[in-house]
Amino acid sequence: MLELRNIDKTFHRGTVNEAPLFRNFSLHVSAGDFVSVVGSNGSGKTTLLNLISGTVPTDSGEIWLCGEDITRQAEYRRAVRIGRVYQDPAVGTVPGMTIYENLSVAENKNRRYTLGLMLNRRKYEEFRELVRTLGLGLEEKMNIPVGLLSGGQRQALSLLMSTMTPIDLLLLDEHTAALDPKTAEVIMELTDRIVREKGITAIMVTHNLRYAVEYGNRLLMFHQGGIVFSADGEKKKRTRVEDILTLFNEISVECGN
Repeated sequence: MLELRNIDKTFHRGTVNEAPLFRNFSLHVSAGDFVSVVGSNGSGKTTLLNLISGTVPTDSGEIWLCGEDITRQAEYRRAVRIGRVYQDPAVGTVPGMTIYENLSVAENKNRRYTLGLMLNRRKYEEFRELVRTLGLGLEEKMNIPVGLLSGGQRQALSLLMSTMTPIDLLLLDEHTAALDPKTAEVIMELTDRIVREKGITAIMVTHNLRYAVEYGNRLLMFHQGGIVFSADGEKKKRTRVEDILTLFNEISVECGN
């Protein structure tokens, strides 16, 4: 479904700050996988998502999605097939537009449209019922600017918008990190439900080891641009937070921290 083949990536190449990250890195993600990715800062987690989405180009290697080579494909073209939810709740929505208008933009992201054509009143009730499934009462706030919503409400809306149209892959970039613990739990439960109900292939980067262990069917730990731990199936089910934390500590000691 998703394949990264022999990826190399070095930042600030040719300068005193040259920083090699990925060297001959390969990864295969099967259709329907929900992959949790953990690792220390600078281990390559977010860079992995940036390479897949096209935000950052590879130096060499190939990226394939559903049998198509997308290595040199522009980011905006990949966005048709790849949804992404960011750490900052403000990134995934337009604050000056209403919930209804934001949803209308999301539904039409694969088509040409004007604002007048996009705001189809017949869609209003359909969107209202869609928002009701979030369980946050946003169906009563369809006509207020999204900038007035809480961070959790905006993140839930971002998640909904990123999956409104058919996509091949969903990228979750520490999407609960900026939320309070209670709201983070709500967003994770919502994420799991949407991924399961829609059968979406997803990659979730997170610093929350419990979420990494509890959610998804596959777990990867990154360190210095490589995978140092991988678990799926029964091994994933047997993995505990303590196991991951122990490995983190071992790596930290080896690095002199």
